[in-house]
Amino acid sequence: SLMLAKAKEEWEQEIVDKQAEKERYLAERVTPLNTTGLSLSQLQDLCRELHEKVEIVDEERYDIEAKCNHNTREIKDLKIKVLDLRGKFKRPPLRRVRVSADAMLRALLGSKHKVSMDLRANLKSVKKEDTEKERPVEVGDWRKNVEAMSGMEGRKKMFDAAKSPTGQ
Repeated sequence: SLMLAKAKEEWEQEIVDKQAEKERYLAERVTPLNTTGLSLSQLQDLCRELHEKVEIVDEERYDIEAKCNHNTREIKDLKIKVLDLRGKFKRPPLRRVRVSADAMLRALLGSKHKVSMDLRANLKSVKKEDTEKERPVEVGDWRKNVEAMSGMEGRKKMFDAAKSPTGQ
């Protein structure tokens, strides 16, 4: 808090110093206008002089702005040329690397990682025999099958038939 107070104090002093420097510079450069006691023709001459000075300053500002824009365009072009001269970066083919979960966590967390995780232990095992088992398909007259399955009795037969093979 002491450092912040000191920095704030120095910042305020810097603002005051800049303002004083600005006032001093303007006092050197710009002379105060005395328009009291001047005739109409003298005031017109003074306005013409001020207008000419404003035009000169405006021309200088425009020239400097044009030079600045030209330089920024040139810098941009040179940057593009440098990138072109470097050539295109060719990506190397990426290889698959087998890393264990412990090694991956150690790489990510650094020395903080202490618990070992066996991710494969949590996976469910699926028996291939159950998935590959084919159900016997009866080949018969389809018309008899449709007549037998029609109505509510047919629905009950379908439900019972679906239930019985898995229950055994």
